[in-house]
Amino acid sequence: MKDYIEERAIHIANYIIENNATVRQTAKEFGISKSTVHKDVTERLRQLNPTLAAEARKVLDVNKSERHIRGGMATREKYLHQHMCG
Repeated sequence: MKDYIEERAIHIANYIIENNATVRQTAKEFGISKSTVHKDVTERLRQLNPTLAAEARKVLDVNKSERHIRGGMATREKYLHQHMCG
C-alpha cells in the first residue's frame, strides 16, 4: 500500500474520532468519496492499526444508527422555516 494512502487512512480515523464525524462530513473535509472513507476505515486501517480502526468504526456505527433521527430533524426544521417565512 502506498504511504500516502496509509497516512490518509490514519488521518481520516483521527478526524472521525476527534470530531464525531460522519462518513459524509469526513469525505467532504478530505475531498474524497464516501466509499473511499469507508474503505480506508474498514479495510486499510484494520491492517495498519486495528485499535484505531475499531474506535473510528464505533463512532461511525453510532452515527449510522442515529442518521434517521438527524434526517427527521432536518426535515422538521425545513418545514418550520418554510411555514414561518411563507
